[in-house]
Amino acid sequence: MSASPDPLSDAAADLARNGDAAALEAALRSGLAADARDAKGNTLLMLASYHGRTEAVRLLLKAGASADLRNDKGQTPLGGVAFKGHVEIARLLLEAGADPAADQGGSTPADFAALAGRREITALLESAQRTAGRPTSWFGRLAGWLRGN
Repeated sequence: MSASPDPLSDAAADLARNGDAAALEAALRSGLAADARDAKGNTLLMLASYHGRTEAVRLLLKAGASADLRNDKGQTPLGGVAFKGHVEIARLLLEAGADPAADQGGSTPADFAALAGRREITALLESAQRTAGRPTSWFGRLAGWLRGN
């Protein structure tokens, strides 16, 4: 993934991490690819999502960023958001078509949410899985049960 045709500069990555939506929008208008990746395969959307930058996430999704692109570790933006607890961003990603049951190396976003004690995101993801007709992960159910959720 690091040999991406749309490499992401550190400066552009920082715009996403810091949530500078205005500067990010200008960079996109100037030709920055919405799905550009850094050396680790992280996209702008993944960086903005992980750091809880809601407005930058909205902008990137509107610009056509893919909700399920994985980094070099096989993680999706939703996996990181589930762990960090950014509920509004999880909703935005799901509305944009993110897979609530995407395998992230043997775990799902719901597993990450359950392990981190993110009850609201766990419920949101389990609801999205049921709506999509996907079975809820046994690991997520077990982790929730152990935590008393």
